[in-house]
Amino acid sequence: MSRADAETIQPQQTLRLREAIAIIVGIVIGAGIFKSPSLVAQFTGSTGWMMAAWLAGGVISLIGALCYAELAAAWPHAGGDYHFLHRAYGRRVAFLFAWARFAVITTGSIAMLAFVFGDYMGAIVPLGAYSSAVWGALAVIVLTWVNARGIHASASAQSWLTLAEVLGLVLVVVAGLWLWGDAGHTMPVATAGEGAGGGSAAPALGMLGLAMVFVLLTFGGWNEAAYLSAELRGSRRGILHALVISITLITVLYLLVNLAYVYGLGLQGMAKSEAVAADLLGVAFGRTGETLIAVMVAVAALTSINATMIVGARTNFAVGRDWAALHALGRWEGDRGVPAAALYAQSAFALVLVVFGASLRSGFQTMVDYTAPVFWLFFLLCTLALIVLRRKEPDTPRPFRVPLYPLMPLLFAAVCGYMLWSSVVYVKAGALAGVGVLAVGAVILLWLEARGGGPAVPAAATVPIDRRR
Repeated sequence: MSRADAETIQPQQTLRLREAIAIIVGIVIGAGIFKSPSLVAQFTGSTGWMMAAWLAGGVISLIGALCYAELAAAWPHAGGDYHFLHRAYGRRVAFLFAWARFAVITTGSIAMLAFVFGDYMGAIVPLGAYSSAVWGALAVIVLTWVNARGIHASASAQSWLTLAEVLGLVLVVVAGLWLWGDAGHTMPVATAGEGAGGGSAAPALGMLGLAMVFVLLTFGGWNEAAYLSAELRGSRRGILHALVISITLITVLYLLVNLAYVYGLGLQGMAKSEAVAADLLGVAFGRTGETLIAVMVAVAALTSINATMIVGARTNFAVGRDWAALHALGRWEGDRGVPAAALYAQSAFALVLVVFGASLRSGFQTMVDYTAPVFWLFFLLCTLALIVLRRKEPDTPRPFRVPLYPLMPLLFAAVCGYMLWSSVVYVKAGALAGVGVLAVGAVILLWLEARGGGPAVPAAATVPIDRRR
């Protein structure tokens, strides 16, 4: 294929519904479900309020997914959030979002997950003083090779990894129920401050809000489905089905896993645990359980890395189509269905962050955590883009419209605003790191505009929209 062809060819509808679901589930179910539940139990103080918080996380995520489904169904595009922000606010805001994703959010997530994988693989097969970084770098390299082979190879790998991940969570549920049955319990273990039925006075509003921060972080990532909208087979409403099925499945799994933790450890034991899943499997299966949890977390990390690579590269691809100076990123390999140059750039920067993280040890994780304000800022803008585009492009066909408009998008925007505020308050000085990232992006934006900065591909050369409505 010639370079000119690669720069004009568009993504094709090759993904099946089950593959899209595997990618979404794989992104969302990461290492968080093995850590966050103990913190949520601590902040809520009762079984009833803890379960309510997790259920609320699923409902809030579903509301957000309905908002994204309208955007993705109306404007299917490999750029996902980038494309929505571009239409609503112009390409300057969209570029700053893309820069934040490339510089920290996506590549930082890949690198951080690589360290999670490395930590647990290193516990099984240590590779020296920098074992975690070596394992993490190997994971990035191997998964980049898998993704470069094409969308079918990466989607197939994602399906198998997600299946293994879900089976791992099922094992946690089985362990909890086995311990519950073995102890002869007929209800969750009562703890100080809650009655036999798991009820308790409501936690303080601040504590409940803090619990929801961790719940929503554990549910985070479903919005990445928007990047798959141009490649999903069938009608434009297919992205709605993928999101609803995925979030429903994830919510059910999270509720079952938290019940298993309570049944197996009791609420107080769960709240005090530093590694709740490891403690549960350790009680249930001894040393074998400790190895099992290491494998489970490693698989969860791999699943999230692979899915993040798939969707992350598509933002870089969209930027390459919009800026002539970055045209190399806008090449789409039609025979493989992958933006190869964008993928390689993303992985190379992720490897740089792995090396950087290895030199700073814990400093890298802190750096990534401090980018939360930037993430929630753009998530808020993207949600409000639904309202902006209803006014700006009222005649655009919308195969799906979010129900109870504008209540639902405003409700989800309020949640994003609260998360933005919470993340700024929590990290405090860390918000300056996000401002610094955007400042660097603004300088690059000025440089691009100084170069004439026209689109690398004519505006008409967008994703085909001759899909069934």
